[in-house]
Amino acid sequence: MEYYVGVALALGTGLFTSVTRFDRDRALFPAMLLVIASYYNLFAVMGGGAALRPESAIFAMFLFAAVAGFRSNLWIVVAGLVAHGVLDCFHGR
Repeated sequence: MEYYVGVALALGTGLFTSVTRFDRDRALFPAMLLVIASYYNLFAVMGGGAALRPESAIFAMFLFAAVAGFRSNLWIVVAGLVAHGVLDCFHGR
């Protein structure tokens, strides 16, 4: 069920940003990637902080993708958002 919710939220966010024309700003999706990735650190701290170091490494990879995509090619950000979805499928296991 959580996969359907994630897909629905992703599609809803994409539709919302298109309808409101927020997607005209080049920084929108890199910023979204950073916010989404920061949740890994937030949940690590909420869980006691033991997983903060590996979660910070994951965040650093998404940070790199967001900056590189913003500065060169937004398809890197798309790949980062897809990678986030794939990571969520396996992260809890």
